[in-house]
Amino acid sequence: MEIVLLQRIEKLGQMGDVVSVRDGYARNFLLPQGKALRATKSNLVRFETERAQLEAHNLERRGEAEAAAVKLDGQQFVIIRQAAESGSLYGSVTSRDIAEIATEGGFTIERRQVVLERPVKELGLHPVRVVLHPEVAATISVNVARSEEEARLQATGKTIQEVRAEEDTAAEFEIAELFDDIGGAADIEGESPLVEEDTSPVGGESTLVEDEPKAG
Repeated sequence: MEIVLLQRIEKLGQMGDVVSVRDGYARNFLLPQGKALRATKSNLVRFETERAQLEAHNLERRGEAEAAAVKLDGQQFVIIRQAAESGSLYGSVTSRDIAEIATEGGFTIERRQVVLERPVKELGLHPVRVVLHPEVAATISVNVARSEEEARLQATGKTIQEVRAEEDTAAEFEIAELFDDIGGAADIEGESPLVEEDTSPVGGESTLVEDEPKAG
């Protein structure tokens, strides 16, 4: 189906472009949401008549979106989910979940504005693109964790697995030092006493000299 775009559509075209798209995409998305019109002769005439008004309205919405993007860009939102020790979620985080948590955080975001290539299925920090306007987007961070404590760790760049590994390493080091100290103490206690130097003649027997009898 040939349509005329009433606003910029990413990877499709700019306002006023006449493009060819799949019928389902046009009927289910572009036409119902007022993003395009069928490229009939009457609609093309209508678009040219209303073009100045459409462009002015687009500039106004873009300005509002840019102001919102300044506040939204770089924000981090925590989503608590159950997960296995491997980090795999029991379920997934969807664009709806992200839109809801951002809205709770004071930002008005609709599900369709959240761009996810695929649902989030792992713990950790996930960058997510939010399209506020056809020409304006912001990037937020979604911190998916099993607890608030884990979320705080992840926000510093660590995972709970890394922290546990560090704790295990430290514990093993302390145990090794303890055994070294115990072994050293045992060596000291078990030392043989010093042997006095043997000053006896060769042969190991002492030679005793009897006193000579005194005269008269």
